[in-house]
Amino acid sequence: MKKSELKHFTELLLSRKQELLKSAQATRENGMVFDPDDLPDEVDLASSEADQSMLLLLRDRERTLVKKIDKALAKIENGTYGVCESCDEEIGFKRLEARPVTDLCIRCKEEQERMEKSYAE
Repeated sequence: MKKSELKHFTELLLSRKQELLKSAQATRENGMVFDPDDLPDEVDLASSEADQSMLLLLRDRERTLVKKIDKALAKIENGTYGVCESCDEEIGFKRLEARPVTDLCIRCKEEQERMEKSYAE
């Protein structure tokens, strides 16, 4: 992969990581605590609990994405970024543009999804 492409992906990954960290910080600052006394009935309380649960799920997914971003940045550092972990072939530029944290080329990812689907059935 060219140095200009690596620089592009580094900037893209760092930008996305910064966005995720800002979002997590905003959640901490705004707090996720609600006072049950402020909610007039059980429906409002249940709705608030559901919202909080969804927010926690989203933060967990974002935390996982930050880990993947860190892994991709480490791969850029050690020169293995853009190489499929399964078949050792280069991952296409368009695939990396669509999913910069990917570990697998499109062929290997499709095979992985077929295997997962067959186990699910």
